[in-house]
Amino acid sequence: MKGSKGKSRSVLPGFGLTMGFTVFYLGVMVLIPLAGVFIKTSGMSLSELWQTISAPRVAASLKVSFVTSFSAAALNMVFGLLVAWVLVRYRFPGKRLVDSLVDLPFALPTAVAGIALTAIYAPNGWIGQYLEPLGIKVAYTPLGITIALVFIGLPFVVRTVQPILQDMDKETEEAAVMLGAYRLRTFIRVILPGLVPPLLTGFALAFARGVGEYGSVVFISGNMPMKTEIAPLLIMTKLEQYDYAGATAIAMVMLVLSFLMLLLINYLQWRSNRRVISE
Repeated sequence: MKGSKGKSRSVLPGFGLTMGFTVFYLGVMVLIPLAGVFIKTSGMSLSELWQTISAPRVAASLKVSFVTSFSAAALNMVFGLLVAWVLVRYRFPGKRLVDSLVDLPFALPTAVAGIALTAIYAPNGWIGQYLEPLGIKVAYTPLGITIALVFIGLPFVVRTVQPILQDMDKETEEAAVMLGAYRLRTFIRVILPGLVPPLLTGFALAFARGVGEYGSVVFISGNMPMKTEIAPLLIMTKLEQYDYAGATAIAMVMLVLSFLMLLLINYLQWRSNRRVISE
C-alpha cells in the first residue's frame, strides 16, 4: 500500500513549526511570568515567607477570595445550567436578545460592573433600600462580593454547557419517558451525567476568574481589612508600599491553591468522562 513504508505523516501540515510556536508562546506568556513569582519569593527566608503568608490580614483576605469565588462558581453551576437549558430547549420572543445578554459581562468593563452593582445594592440603592429594612446587607459584605462574582462568572458556565445540550440525542430521553420514567428521573439519570463534565469545566473557569477578580469586586466589597478585603487588593496594597516580596508571596499562595483546586476539578472531570464513556 502507498505510504505503508516509511514514517507516517501528520494530518496537519507544519506540525513541528506550530508546536514549536505553541511551546514558545506558552513559555513567554504563561510559564516565565509564573516562574518570576517563585523566583522573587525565593529571595525570602522560610521564616519571612511564613510570617508573611500566615499574617491574620493575609489569611483573612485569602479566605474571602476563595470562599466567595467557590460559592459564586457553585451558584453559577445551577443557574448557568438553567439559563443554558432555556436557551437550547425552548423558543420564545426575544431569545436572541437573552442569548446576547449572557455575554454582557465579557464586554462590560469590570470597574463599570462593580460601580453599577454597588449603586444597586447599597443601602440607598434600587434593591438595597428594600433589603435594608429586612436586615439584609449586600454591599460591603461577602454576600456582595459573591453577587459580583456570580455576575462575571455566569457566561463561563452557560457557554460551556450550551453546545453540549445542543448536541445531545433526544431519542434517549424519549425512550426513557416511553418506559415510564418521570421527567425528574429522566433528567437525573439520562441527561445530567452527560452534563457533569461541561459543568465542572464551567465551574473551574468561573472559579479561576473569581479568585483573581479585582475591578468588579473592589467597589462593592468595601475593602475592610479582616472582613471584606480580597487578596488581589492586598497584593496591590503591598505593591504600593514597595513590598514586592510580600506581594509575590501572597500571589504564590494564591497560585498554588488555585492550581490544586483546578487539578482536583480536572480529576473529577476525567472521572466523570470515563463514567459516561463506560455507560
